[in-house]
Amino acid sequence: MSLDELTVDVEDAYSDLGDELTVDLDRETRNELAMLSAALGGDEGELVRRAVHALYRSTVDTGDLDFHLRQGYDVTYDEYLSGMTYDEMTGANQYPQRDDERRYQM
Repeated sequence: MSLDELTVDVEDAYSDLGDELTVDLDRETRNELAMLSAALGGDEGELVRRAVHALYRSTVDTGDLDFHLRQGYDVTYDEYLSGMTYDEMTGANQYPQRDDERRYQM
């Protein structure tokens, strides 16, 4: 897979999500959400949004996102953000491969 395929998959997932998301909660998640709601007071939707942000930040900071992106798409998060692979940034794929067998032949 490639950077272009990742971009398409992210755009597709974004459009599939829409504005609202219904999530089934297991007992443990319901209990934890209730505790956070009681302690922090407030909207459960806002708590879930903050939880997604926290998970996303943690996944980026620990390198887990890069690990999964490298496995699935052969790119990193930085490459996705810049819209270019490292080879494209450095010009490594700009030149044709050398033919070492014929390199020193006259």
